[in-house]
Amino acid sequence: MAFNSFRFNLIVRILLLTTTLFVFVYLLVNTQLAFTMVLLAALALVQIILLVKHVDKTNRLLNSFVQSIRYSDFSRTFQVESTDSSLNKLKTTLNEVIQDFQTVRAEKEESYHYLQTVIQHIGIALIAYQRDGSVELINNATKKLFQIRNMNNVQVLTEYSPDLVQKLLTIKHGENVLVKIREKDDLLQLSIYGTEFKIHNRNIMLVSIKNIQHELDEKEMESWQKLIRVLTHEIMNSITPISSLSSTVNLLMDDIVSSLNEKEGCHHEMEDLQEISSALKTIHKRTEGLIHFVNTYRNLTRIPTPNFTIFPVIRLLKNVCELHQSEMDAKNIRCEVSVEPASLELSADEQLIEQVLINLIKNAIHALENRTKGVISLKAFLNKRGKITIQVTDNGPGILPEVLDKIFIPFFSTKPQGSGIGLSLSRQILRLHDGNINAFSEAEKETKFVLTF
Repeated sequence: MAFNSFRFNLIVRILLLTTTLFVFVYLLVNTQLAFTMVLLAALALVQIILLVKHVDKTNRLLNSFVQSIRYSDFSRTFQVESTDSSLNKLKTTLNEVIQDFQTVRAEKEESYHYLQTVIQHIGIALIAYQRDGSVELINNATKKLFQIRNMNNVQVLTEYSPDLVQKLLTIKHGENVLVKIREKDDLLQLSIYGTEFKIHNRNIMLVSIKNIQHELDEKEMESWQKLIRVLTHEIMNSITPISSLSSTVNLLMDDIVSSLNEKEGCHHEMEDLQEISSALKTIHKRTEGLIHFVNTYRNLTRIPTPNFTIFPVIRLLKNVCELHQSEMDAKNIRCEVSVEPASLELSADEQLIEQVLINLIKNAIHALENRTKGVISLKAFLNKRGKITIQVTDNGPGILPEVLDKIFIPFFSTKPQGSGIGLSLSRQILRLHDGNINAFSEAEKETKFVLTF
């Protein structure tokens, strides 16, 4: 076993070389054996070469190991011939170190894949990019939000929204900004939060982007409902006694007038009492009108819970169109219905959604009253985000931009006799279906209401 030892072999080689050199010097000094000295010199040279090769094995082994580390090539191994040799013991140690590196690399790869899975699973859009816009990472939510397959630079989003790109390139660490984007069939309110960090001398900006339009609409509707509840409660508490008392006084006045009619010489008093009676009737009429008005607005807080069923969209649109066919024929308005695909089905409360569409069609008919060749188009399809969308479009005069942002506010109406709850009620019904309704308009061209489920 000892003969396999690296150290033992090294010592033996050195002793043999020393002995050979000693004999060579002795012969050189004391004899004239030239041929023998040449053989000894050749033998010494061979021994020196073998010694260098023997020592160089360790250098080659270590160099190979260092190269593996430098190029992260942990696939190579060193063959161990025997556990008794020092060189083989070194090989065993190097193999163990390589195995440790392999374990560390595997753990890092597992952590990377785990992190990637988490990032891709997150429903909020995430983008990591350098300050020049070069994108380092995006998740699936980003691709879904912006309808893109890949993004090498945030400038790709310029066509989507120049304002969004400008915000992304100028956002600061810890800053939260809002960007409003009006798409063809949708309205997005994006909340962007940025965090900056440094990796390998590179400044990376990580932003999270969330569409909060649904939440904003929800909070807005909630606020209006609370306000309406308070107002209607206070108004009803005040107006109901007035209506009751005015009705009672009216009855008393009628009795007094009747009794005076039976007497003579009370003409002047009769005229005064009739004026008072007329005023009381006017007060009672207005209080009844106000009570009816308040009860109408109470509808905004009394929408029934939707009864969800699955039904074909084509049936819904045709029913709504047929309900108004006679009115549209009288005003020379054409109704067009289009569903793609024809088998498209919707899970919703059919009666509530029908009420929304009826309200929108009535508005469209009103907008087309003084137009020739009026057209109301009802379309249903899957939008680019895979959501069921219903459009109600008319070729009327359009809605002014300053009015467009207010039409869903309760009490706001552009009609002289409008109550201002129709569109607010429609938006609330869509909210109960986890959807939304938006309006888009071009002057003297078209007005489009888009229901997205």
